[in-house]
Amino acid sequence: MDRPEAQTTDRKDHSMPEKPLIKTLRGEVLERPPFWFLRQAGRYLPEYRQLRQQQRDFLSFCYSPDMAIEATLQPLRRFAPDAAILFSDILVVVDALGRSVRFVEGEGPVVDPVRSSEDVASLRSSEGIHDRLGPVYQTVRGLRRELPETTALIGFAGAPWTVALYMVEGRGGTDGGTARAWGYVDVDGFGRLIHILTDATVAYLGQQIEHGAEVVQLFDSWAGVLSETQFRNWVVKPTTTIVRALNERYPDVPVIGYPRGAGAQYETYVAETRVNAVGLDSGVPLRWVASTLQAQCTVQGSLDNQALVAGGAAMDAEADQILDILGSGPLVFNLGHGILPHTPPEHVQQLADRVRAWRRTEGIA
Repeated sequence: MDRPEAQTTDRKDHSMPEKPLIKTLRGEVLERPPFWFLRQAGRYLPEYRQLRQQQRDFLSFCYSPDMAIEATLQPLRRFAPDAAILFSDILVVVDALGRSVRFVEGEGPVVDPVRSSEDVASLRSSEGIHDRLGPVYQTVRGLRRELPETTALIGFAGAPWTVALYMVEGRGGTDGGTARAWGYVDVDGFGRLIHILTDATVAYLGQQIEHGAEVVQLFDSWAGVLSETQFRNWVVKPTTTIVRALNERYPDVPVIGYPRGAGAQYETYVAETRVNAVGLDSGVPLRWVASTLQAQCTVQGSLDNQALVAGGAAMDAEADQILDILGSGPLVFNLGHGILPHTPPEHVQQLADRVRAWRRTEGIA
């Protein structure tokens, strides 16, 4: 099956200085850390809500390049972060694999569940996903043309375990009990689903890179519900496979992993997956991060999104603590979870200004 036409220009323009986010993901420590925000595009922005009125079906919105490009660019115009992240959803891969996905107002995603070997066998191969995902690749290509010279473009996908949880449970908002039980009772059967998702994720991210993504992030939003054994089987092993495959084909493209809620297992994740950077949730102790994780890779995070809702001096104090403790090493400033819909945009502006004004007090490495 033919893939969508890829971007023909060289992904790395050696005539231009490297972008701050890329430098930091390669381990450099800059005068001030680059920043972007999880869910920096979305419902907290009035211009986004107006745009969404034009296409009520969320999946169709994600597959509309003009709308997805506009949604991606909206927070850049307001806050000038150092990166744009593709506007899409992790469940487009499920849709491309041939499983029904709907987004229900007030309920979130609803998926036709995958709960048997027959269901797994009915999924498309990784090479069969590209026609359905062609509009996403068009969005990436269009964004690369629109971005400022110093702004990096981040592509993304859901990590296999998190996508599998939605596929098995049929929805979000659960503790993944059905998926976890399947992983215990039938390791090989559940493993086949993880294997299909791993291959599809490599193919999907590879095409995003071909079309202009300069960084990719793996969202493992439900990593924190797993036991140590299942964390190794369903998070660490597939992520390691994805990172290795992307590094072999695209050695210049950094990979950020985000195993939210992993706790002490962040250390295993970083050591074994060899991600270029690890995204942190707001519950991870900062001094432990500095002494344990930051020596191994760049860290990204980790402001509590409720602090962003609160704004004011409390938010400034929380942001300053992250900057002061982690800013002496390679840091991408971000949130520990996505911007909440009721967040005042002026608080996001306050945070952007705060991070942009911060400077290291010691010499630059």
